[in-house]
Amino acid sequence: MTIALGFLAIILATLLGWLLKQTFNAEPWEAAVVSDTAHYGPFGADRSKLIALLGLMAVVSSFFALILSAYALRMELGDWVPMTEPQLLWTNTVMLIVASGALQWTRNAAVNDQQGRLRPGLLITGVLTLGFVLGQFIAWQQLQNSGQFITSNPANGFFYFLTGAHAVHILGGLYVWARATLKVVLGTGDATTTRRSIELCTIYWHFLLLVWLVLFGLLLST
Repeated sequence: MTIALGFLAIILATLLGWLLKQTFNAEPWEAAVVSDTAHYGPFGADRSKLIALLGLMAVVSSFFALILSAYALRMELGDWVPMTEPQLLWTNTVMLIVASGALQWTRNAAVNDQQGRLRPGLLITGVLTLGFVLGQFIAWQQLQNSGQFITSNPANGFFYFLTGAHAVHILGGLYVWARATLKVVLGTGDATTTRRSIELCTIYWHFLLLVWLVLFGLLLST
């Protein structure tokens, strides 16, 4: 459990370092002569969106860290009965990994102004991410069909809560993804704005993937 909490801290610290490097990559004496893009990094004048995303990830990391702490404490009580996780979770995990990779591929295309790759990349990401959420729902149904309800024992309750909370954060990201995808499909919005939206989505997808890997590993080991 300590390892899981430490890993969450490492995730946040790594993302924090990378984002700060991207955001403040200009020297102070260059501020008067460089453009917004050069001064603020790849996000240009939309630095506030990057900072907001960073704040959100800090809150999400703290949230899951607190829940994992409660998980560790609750496991010590005598009524804790380890559950068998559905094998479907492995398939769901692969879909989320591929979705994150597809979005990274799309982000690279946006940075290199390869507009033809944006639509397929975003659509593949959306389909796989929706498949992950649907797969989680099916996994819950499989548990219920086998008699493992949320109230059966504390381990079950934590499983439903952790996977459900993660799925909710995924759905929140899909809202932003949908807005960016709609602009690309309809051809509205300028290339710079679209690129920044895709970059922010990519950071968030990688973050949620890492969080899920921590949660999944913890669930399997306990």
